Amino acid sequence: MLFTLRVCAFLLVAAPIARPQSQAPVAAPEQAASAPWKESRGPHALAHFDEEWRDEARERDVPVRIWHPKEGGALPVVIFSHGLGGARENYAHLGQHWSSHGYVVVHVQHLGSDDAVWRDSKRPMESMQRAASDLDNLLNRPRDVSFALDELARRTQLEDWPLRGRLDLARVGVAGHSFGAYTALCAAGRDLVVPLTREKFEVRDPRLKCAIAMSPQGNARERSNGTWERFATPVLHMTGTRDESPIRGDSTPAERRIPFDTITRAEQYLLILEGAQHHAFGDSPAGLRGARNPAHDPLIFSSSTAFLDAYLRSDAKALAWLRDGGFAARLGQLGTFETKSPAAAAPGEAGAAK
Repeated sequence: MLFTLRVCAFLLVAAPIARPQSQAPVAAPEQAASAPWKESRGPHALAHFDEEWRDEARERDVPVRIWHPKEGGALPVVIFSHGLGGARENYAHLGQHWSSHGYVVVHVQHLGSDDAVWRDSKRPMESMQRAASDLDNLLNRPRDVSFALDELARRTQLEDWPLRGRLDLARVGVAGHSFGAYTALCAAGRDLVVPLTREKFEVRDPRLKCAIAMSPQGNARERSNGTWERFATPVLHMTGTRDESPIRGDSTPAERRIPFDTITRAEQYLLILEGAQHHAFGDSPAGLRGARNPAHDPLIFSSSTAFLDAYLRSDAKALAWLRDGGFAARLGQLGTFETKSPAAAAPGEAGAAK
């Protein structure tokens, strides 16, 4: 089943019921204003392994790559969703950075919208556009996230599993880029509303405590069609002033802030990197112009790690660094950073810093 949904594609090579908002940690009164927060690789030695998981209920394979610290237990978990045309091997720089600071990062590969869509295709762009509008892909992606959580809970009990007994599945977040940002936000509470029929699909997983959405999609009709009305999960949104879709070309940087502006029931953060294009958060793309700006990477690493520390580790200093100007001071002229509390319901009420 196909329908048009403005999902921004990114080619990579190598809520059924309302729920209470997540409890944010209490901010610490003291913080170093512009000191960096975990911009560099952390103290943990890393390892990774690949597995091929099978969801029998959906008759669907779910390949994963898992980055993890070699030692330590009670580790919080981040599920990562790749962009359209990507794979579990992509975004390793993010998985490695977060894992070096004590997180287990599960990179899920979404069959039907992965690199198999464009490989050996005579019309790769058209193939990816079709994949981005396929309802099965739109529903299977967030369901892959929920299945991954189920499978982690099962495997952590197995005697011979590499991470047996080392996961804290009460502290789980989700992150993703582009189509993966859509995936992360759906899993965290975004409702999928079919434009023509207004049929609503709810794929929220209440086990997710926070979300990171890199290059999220937005559409003006989502301000009033119920897409975000029950969303109640803290989110760090990331985009750039030149963040346009490299595949369809129909998403503007201004539209990528619509989720931030529209969500009213949980803490929201918005990072806009000056000059950053769509691939600023991912691997170097093939066939697309440009490359990641090395000045942006430390900002992405630090803001995302502080966000995870705040909402998965209840780190009051990390929360204060985000909320009270520490990150904005570090950001300087490289971008803007806005924060919004549940009380600041209107877009114009968000606090901005540059």
